[in-house]
Amino acid sequence: MSMSIPIDLPAALDLEAIEVNLFRGKCQNRSLQRVFGGQLIAQSMLAASRSVESRLAHSLHGYFIQQGDPQLPILYQVERLRDGKSYSTRRVTAIQHGHAIFSTIVSFHVEEQSQFDHQDKMPDVPPPEKLSAEEIGRLPIFLQMPDRIRRYYEPDRPIELRPVELGRYVGEKVDGGRIHVWIKTAAQLPDDPTLHMSALAYASDLSLLDAVMARYGRTLFDGRMVSASLDHAMWFHRPFRADEWLLYAKDSPSAQSGRGFARGMIFKSDGTLIASVAQEGSVRERR
Repeated sequence: MSMSIPIDLPAALDLEAIEVNLFRGKCQNRSLQRVFGGQLIAQSMLAASRSVESRLAHSLHGYFIQQGDPQLPILYQVERLRDGKSYSTRRVTAIQHGHAIFSTIVSFHVEEQSQFDHQDKMPDVPPPEKLSAEEIGRLPIFLQMPDRIRRYYEPDRPIELRPVELGRYVGEKVDGGRIHVWIKTAAQLPDDPTLHMSALAYASDLSLLDAVMARYGRTLFDGRMVSASLDHAMWFHRPFRADEWLLYAKDSPSAQSGRGFARGMIFKSDGTLIASVAQEGSVRERR
């Protein structure tokens, strides 16, 4: 494997303020066919956060409208919809060629105490240490995995990924369609909660729709599939660091009419539920 330096995620997501409520971002990887959806989500969150003081985002709901061009800068226009005693609401529109390519509403909340506090239990899966490149590289299945999947274990990625159910990459069907991936940023991040939330928003779009294919023993990367995210929703529950291992537990309760619905829960390694995600996407076989 190569010894490339990991991509500097904070620098890749950084925004330039060019006017009040108007920011400019760049695509971190210009070799892509389209702008990665996670980048649009993360940069929109950062743009919205720069217009809010003393409050952290607790949810976002966005739609992918058009395919983004990675060769061009992206403008992020922020609209201040509301500032109440407990909540603030911002709408962010990502623009290229004068047209919206992504639009999201981000809600911010003042931290408060509550008598209600519960969460689902984290699934029992092997820890990330058991799924390292060294450990997986010893298994015969590693050589059967597609090159794109083996790239997960190379060191130059901004997000480290350690899938649990490796058999699905070589045709094994996953009973119930529930899959799990350990994730974390490759580089350590500064102590800025907004940056950690934006980094997790970036990572949350990585292969989420692959949960749709788990029941069929297929992936979105086998060349026979054409997929695209249609929307993305995310809720932040509890504090966390994105540069520490987090378990992304995904499933897909429904697929029909060329669309698949996927959802996920994200846990700290100690079992704390820190975020939930939902997404619908276009999922079709290539004609």
